[in-house]
Amino acid sequence: MTDWIIREAQRGDEERILALIHDLARYEKAPDEVAARSSDLTRALFSEAPSAECVLAEGDGQALGFALFFTNFSTWTGRPGLYLEDLFVREAARGSGIGKALLLHLAAIARQRDYGRMEWSVLDWNQPAIDFYQSLGAKPMDGWTVYRLDRAALEALDS
Repeated sequence: MTDWIIREAQRGDEERILALIHDLARYEKAPDEVAARSSDLTRALFSEAPSAECVLAEGDGQALGFALFFTNFSTWTGRPGLYLEDLFVREAARGSGIGKALLLHLAAIARQRDYGRMEWSVLDWNQPAIDFYQSLGAKPMDGWTVYRLDRAALEALDS
């Protein structure tokens, strides 16, 4: 597969993005955990104050992969940063350079916006992704553990 492009997602792409999110959930062995709907993506990506951005890899009219990201902030650098929430390439398109192109596209955005850094998480068992990221110069953040308050925990803190 050599004939593909990367482009910014636009209104009307929500179902395509949602299908990729479901494919990612299956890959990550969590197929029943996706609660997002296309209306959630519309609000998050295309409202007056979007909370995230998305780029798509496309070939022959098909969505082959995506990267969804948002801005965070580092008090240590005093600058915003790019947080990559998800990067996924469909199995049939893997090995074609799409994953690397998506990551390089985001790195270019981070440079253009003068961000201090780019970060993401990777599942411990996903060795192909770990090897890929390290081949590009990314380094694991040893000594850090990700914590999360899910919706139920957030609601429980309402006291």
